[in-house]
Amino acid sequence: MESFGHEFDVIVVGAGIMGSSTAYQTAKRGHKTLLLEQFDFLHHRGSSHGESRTIRATYPEDYYGPLVLESYDLWLEAQSEIGYNVYFKAQHFDMGQESNKTLQTIVTSCRKNEIGYRLLNREQVEQEYSGRINIPEGWVGVATEHGGVIKPTKAVSMFQTLALQNGAVLRDNMEVVEIKRDEVRGGVWVGVGNNGERFWGKKCVVTVGAWTKKLVKTVGGFELPIQPLETTVCYWRIKEGHEAGFAIGGDFPTFASYGVPHIYGTPSLEYPGLIKVAVHGGYPCDPDKRPWGPGKPLAPLKEWIESTFSGVVDSGGPVATQLCMYSMTPDEDFIIDFIGGEFGKDVVIGGGFSGHGFKLSPVVGRVLADLALSGEAKGVELKHFSIARFQENPQGNVKDYL
Repeated sequence: MESFGHEFDVIVVGAGIMGSSTAYQTAKRGHKTLLLEQFDFLHHRGSSHGESRTIRATYPEDYYGPLVLESYDLWLEAQSEIGYNVYFKAQHFDMGQESNKTLQTIVTSCRKNEIGYRLLNREQVEQEYSGRINIPEGWVGVATEHGGVIKPTKAVSMFQTLALQNGAVLRDNMEVVEIKRDEVRGGVWVGVGNNGERFWGKKCVVTVGAWTKKLVKTVGGFELPIQPLETTVCYWRIKEGHEAGFAIGGDFPTFASYGVPHIYGTPSLEYPGLIKVAVHGGYPCDPDKRPWGPGKPLAPLKEWIESTFSGVVDSGGPVATQLCMYSMTPDEDFIIDFIGGEFGKDVVIGGGFSGHGFKLSPVVGRVLADLALSGEAKGVELKHFSIARFQENPQGNVKDYL
């Protein structure tokens, strides 16, 4: 029998942003928590590293709006506890053809969730951003105050530190290879492959990002429709004399362009004089056998930068790039559910965040902690994130704008 030091109320497997946020939540509530990571803490092999992530409340799916608004509050709460900032406020701006269904549904969603917005035509966009953003004829923009940039690696470190301060145990280089039910006293045994250690927990939360499909197949015997993608983040040089106009802290927004390709970006923050502009998407990959580039062709992105920023951002090519992974579901909605079967409600899954989960990590951690500790989550309609939705329809939630 393993020692008492190997027994916990909650074992969280995967110490990216979702797992670290969950461990913070369970430890803060006074539960003995273990956080396990298969690689080094703060590694660059998954989806939680890097220099910036966008936070926005403009979603076509109306069930994300309230979660984003709660996340804003939870980011600020965690910052107040740690004593430094990981969230930096900005406006947000979405753009696309006036007939674009995604943009139209974003407006409808904002109305339903009482999120303030302004619908701008081409001339108004040029005036709003003093010519720094230009959109084509027939396009419109949606401007809101609910934007911002999050520092991802710093944010993961923040949640891990807060979890540790609240009594959690953190162990890295611990690859979990099995999760088995304890038939005698309930709970689960979590086994680590590299040293044979086993840990017992009343409950277990699995947040392993791009490795979710593999681990769930091993543990639960079924496959989740999660496809890892390798994506490339690009930084472009702002031409001399124009740097201040694109910097965080002014009126330049985080942004998304709902055209082909789907483009997003953030104000200049992490690298002075550079702006992040990238394509939402990537190439399918095996997280254990990644190609590590090259990314998608840059020609459409270069054209977009040249026309949108009126030539004041050098579109010749990115001066820096970073690689990251998405974990895509068919409907691009999260998976937040119990693994079920013999485990019942003892093992909870958080995965399939589809390239837009980071901003929501504080509320996802709260929800995963709720599910693990009480079997239910307050204030969240989890049917949109259930595993069962793929049994009813292999494509998941029906959307006419994907």
